[in-house]
Amino acid sequence: MNNPLVGGTPQMGGPMGNFQQLMQQFNQFRQTFKGDPQQQVQQLMNSGKVSQQAYNQAYQMAQQFQRMMGGK
Repeated sequence: MNNPLVGGTPQMGGPMGNFQQLMQQFNQFRQTFKGDPQQQVQQLMNSGKVSQQAYNQAYQMAQQFQRMMGGK
């Protein structure tokens, strides 16, 4: 029986499988992103597609993720 905290079953993915998939998607996004990130975010907020609350939540999550990855 597989440990669900480490990898789960191949069919279910599990937390580590999900993390690896997330990292792959992020790396693909990072390679294809063009432009100034701050400007892009500001445009999304100005258009109403992203609220200040959603931005704040995403920003906090990004800070936590950066700390987990050994950043500042």
